[in-house]
Amino acid sequence: MDNLTHSMVGLTAAKAGLERLSPGATLLCVLAANSPDSDIIVLAFGDRWTFLQHHRGITHAIVGVVGLALALPLLFYLVDRLWAGFRNRSPQVKLKGLLIASFIVSATHPLLDWTNNYGIRFFLPWSARWSYGDLVFIVDPYLWVILGGAAFLLTTTGKAQKFVWGAIAVILTSLIVFSSRSSGLPNPPLIAVFWIIAITSLIVLYVMGAKERLGNRIAFVAFALVLCYWSFLGFAHSRALVYGGEEAARIAGANGETVGRRAAMPTLANPLRWDYVFETDRAVYRFSLGVSGDPERGNAVRYEKTPEILESVSAQRPAQVFLGFARFPVAQLADPGCTTRTLVQLADLRYTEPGRTRGSFSLEVPVECPVRQ
Repeated sequence: MDNLTHSMVGLTAAKAGLERLSPGATLLCVLAANSPDSDIIVLAFGDRWTFLQHHRGITHAIVGVVGLALALPLLFYLVDRLWAGFRNRSPQVKLKGLLIASFIVSATHPLLDWTNNYGIRFFLPWSARWSYGDLVFIVDPYLWVILGGAAFLLTTTGKAQKFVWGAIAVILTSLIVFSSRSSGLPNPPLIAVFWIIAITSLIVLYVMGAKERLGNRIAFVAFALVLCYWSFLGFAHSRALVYGGEEAARIAGANGETVGRRAAMPTLANPLRWDYVFETDRAVYRFSLGVSGDPERGNAVRYEKTPEILESVSAQRPAQVFLGFARFPVAQLADPGCTTRTLVQLADLRYTEPGRTRGSFSLEVPVECPVRQ
């Protein structure tokens, strides 16, 4: 998930009661909720392929999360003791309380990351196997509303907090209200109306003194709503798998192929629409469908499996890293009729198609043209 969502989880968890465990627990909760993404430091020592290779790596695995959950409270405790000695006062933080808060909040990061289709490797360094929840899009405005709304109501006590939350609201509202279909949002006007109503409702709740009336129950309600939302997505995902499987069998059967691996994956801000990707013995396909079982027939994309092309670029480092990450890799020659050199266009079909630029989810590498008989 995006770091804004992780931060909102940490802040809401602190306001649910973890902040009472020790001075400094609120800041620790926000940092702990984001700490596994400290793997971004690899960008200082390599390129984007280094980052792709190591992102959601050891710092997101069980052993890494446990290590970070221990290290952060110990760092807080050490700094507090040093500062207390410098100021000639007693230490303030409670190590046990910080450890409890850190372990609880740190565990939310890999859980949230698992829910989307990017995946996570829980058992590094012993196993590099990826695991995918395929429930939530990597950026989810509904989670922003639920968790951000709770954090806003529970933390806004003065002008500084009002300014910060106002700035966040303006930025997110601008992104959503002024978006277009090219951004990936389904029915942008409807999403914009929903967003404005939600923001207005939160302001009304704040003015009515929701914090004073409900206290930290707001945080528990927010987490309960997230669980309900995930449950609904789980149901929708199961329906997408069933209906997508039926359509995949129809497509594969028409081409004389056998269905192999498959996945139904979420789309941006639309729990009723899913992307279905599957492979057969000869090709990889992708199409879109709704949870009511209405696949967009005639719009399925198909890419022949080309092991010889993949083999031709497998020695190149960017291709090695990409193929180690890609869940449904496909490849094609930029110029199939070339005579000397051309480009191999690689893509992970869960995100994009060959020939389309999309960050680290696609790649072009030079290759000698195949010898023609």
